[in-house]
Amino acid sequence: MIPLWLTIVSILSLIAAFSSAALIIIDLRKRPQPMAVMNPVWPITALYFGPIGLWAYYALGRAAKPQSAEMSGHNGHHHHDGSDQPFWISTFIGSTHCGAGCTLGDIIAEFLVFFTGAAFVGSTFGTELVLDYVFAFTLGVAFQYFSIAPMRGLGLKDGIIAAVKADFLSLTAFEVGLFGWMALMRFVFFGPHLHPDSPVYWFMMQIGMIIGFATTYPMNWFLVRAGIKEAM
Repeated sequence: MIPLWLTIVSILSLIAAFSSAALIIIDLRKRPQPMAVMNPVWPITALYFGPIGLWAYYALGRAAKPQSAEMSGHNGHHHHDGSDQPFWISTFIGSTHCGAGCTLGDIIAEFLVFFTGAAFVGSTFGTELVLDYVFAFTLGVAFQYFSIAPMRGLGLKDGIIAAVKADFLSLTAFEVGLFGWMALMRFVFFGPHLHPDSPVYWFMMQIGMIIGFATTYPMNWFLVRAGIKEAM
């Protein structure tokens, strides 16, 4: 039996998250990101970080206001130009990039398993983990490709190879944190009775994705320092 207070907290958290994502989307219409792939990344980040994601967007990632042609050569800047900001900010933004692909993949996979009842070896939980990773990896590589390929001037094949190299470890680190939390949800806190049709489920997944962000952050730090990923 899920306590009423937890259901209320979950609903409020989801409302705050969707509201934060909506505010970012509205602002992006006026101030699109210089790197186009970051336009979906910031709203998706707000879906699990909520108001913290909104703060991070305004404090760390918001683009400069578009200027008229005669002013475009003067005083223009962008918050997330990796050349003029602290390394921890570049790593944070790179981690949001990784987290967005994982989050979107996880959402798709969770609903797919829930609505189809798909089960590998008789386990829907095992199916969730497998499909979460597959969808997260696919979308993560796509997100990574559209950042690395333009920055390095790579073609399709080389861009995909570079994206896989850059995203495999960071994505895996994110999923390790998330999957660990999902195991606690399943085997310690709620058993097999909590499903994606409950707001509590997605509140718990928000927590899991924040944990995933925490586990992928040091990996992104290492990958950028090693030159495997680009600073965002």
